[in-house]
Amino acid sequence: MSSLRPRREEPPVLEEWYRRHLGPDIHDISSSGVHPYTFAEIREVCRIPAAALDAIVMDDSVSQGGAGIRQAVADRYAGGDPDRVLVTHGSSEAIALTLGALLHPGDRVVVQQGIYHSLGHYPRAAGCEVAELPAQAVRDGEIDPDVLTALVTPGTAAVVVNFPHNPTGATLSPQGLKALKEQTAQAGAVLVWDAATAEIAHRWEVLADPGADGGDTVSYGTFSKTFGLPGLRVGWAIAPKELITATFPLRDRTTLFLSPLVELVAERAMRHADELIGARAAEARDNLAYLTQWMAEHEDLVRWTPPEGGVCALPVFRELERAAAGPEAVERFCLELLARHRTLLVPGTAFGAPHGARLGFGGPREGFRAGLAGLSEFLRSRGGGR
Repeated sequence: MSSLRPRREEPPVLEEWYRRHLGPDIHDISSSGVHPYTFAEIREVCRIPAAALDAIVMDDSVSQGGAGIRQAVADRYAGGDPDRVLVTHGSSEAIALTLGALLHPGDRVVVQQGIYHSLGHYPRAAGCEVAELPAQAVRDGEIDPDVLTALVTPGTAAVVVNFPHNPTGATLSPQGLKALKEQTAQAGAVLVWDAATAEIAHRWEVLADPGADGGDTVSYGTFSKTFGLPGLRVGWAIAPKELITATFPLRDRTTLFLSPLVELVAERAMRHADELIGARAAEARDNLAYLTQWMAEHEDLVRWTPPEGGVCALPVFRELERAAAGPEAVERFCLELLARHRTLLVPGTAFGAPHGARLGFGGPREGFRAGLAGLSEFLRSRGGGR
């Protein structure tokens, strides 16, 4: 008899859904990122000649990230200080390393409702006392001040938030961010800020990274969302130097560092961020205008709160809401849509929203409109408006 007995743990709904259902010839209108670039496009936009690639020495990098990419990230997001930048294999590794080093059993941590699964997982895995920031407390660019002061109290170790929020697109105004920073500082808490889609804003200006001016703040970024480079698998954390150093023992026993080839591409992409993000942001805004009209035409079947930032929203399907359907119903809904119309959404069960689904508008125009057409036909065939 085999002695192999791996520990069983349920995977995140989001990642398992994509593992099972994302494939070729599908209208994917589920993503929280923009239309990915090809490598040829990246070389042209970022002006990476073949000679620059040929000159790379395929040697080890360093634990914190190579000097070039750290400086590029620091210049854009960290006030020019590369010592406060940790470059990682996607922002997921940055989250795992920093939260693993920051949190301790029994810490009181406030976590935003419906947040990206990694951000909520590590506080619970560390044995923290988790208090939830309700989604309805975020409105008109601010967190309800009564809720904020009741949740973020002295002794709170960390406040973990994601703005613009994935998947709702809710975000803070500059004044709302100022109020959040003041309350966390007053409570002596670390602000943990996931800014994966912060560079695309619809209602207010793009928010400055709260970690740019130092202090007890940890912020995360990634090339996977607004940059259109998910396959590059590079992210970063901006954090106090002592926290970054505290991540090295785990990193030394796991991923060690990035490839110098990947770091070169990431550095050039960061230096051309305005061009990369600008083109995809314009595409997303055109899609959002179309989606806004589509939502108005289908208001008998679906309701939504228009996103204030990012490239996704969380529409709620009225038939599921009216029937007070359980979480399995929205998964069946999405599976039937995929089977009949080759159109992919992510069910709200991935985000604690049993009557809705994540709908992304960052993809190519033609595929986005084809996906909405399939969703429209599917909804009309089911009937049952208000």
